[in-house]
Amino acid sequence: MSIRPCALPSTALLLRHQHAGAYADCYATDIARAVTHAEFVEAFYTTRLFKAERFILRWLASKPSSDAQARQLAAGERDTFAAWTVEGRAPGQLMLADFSGRTRSWLMVGPVEGAAGTRLYFGSAVVPGKAAGDGGRARMGFLFRALLGFHKLYSRALLRSARARLASGGG
Repeated sequence: MSIRPCALPSTALLLRHQHAGAYADCYATDIARAVTHAEFVEAFYTTRLFKAERFILRWLASKPSSDAQARQLAAGERDTFAAWTVEGRAPGQLMLADFSGRTRSWLMVGPVEGAAGTRLYFGSAVVPGKAAGDGGRARMGFLFRALLGFHKLYSRALLRSARARLASGGG
């Protein structure tokens, strides 16, 4: 039941950003029951941990959101949610771009190889910015490097929180 880093699956929508030079990560965990993609997306965006992020976005960036909007996003009935806009959907996948265009969030469900249950994936991409004083080459910058350790811990905590919600029957 651990949260583990893994390579992006070959069908992952997030791969195109990784191939274009963005930082991309992927975490996975298994749950011993069938979980639909809509259940996973709703659970992910309605956990207490993610609600804290939504609270911050509401007050600092004027980007409010609700659990009802998370359900609509999960059901494919809306293309915006808090600070994000849907960039892509595919069977079992959702990729969102933040309002700055620099980060992506990606959720996917798939089968567990050789066992019953569902594999839950969560990944992020950070698109490098152009450095004016460096000939316009793409760079990640100091802030990205300084926050990368926190990002990795937070990503695992978000996925763990969603899995716990789903395991308890929430969704």
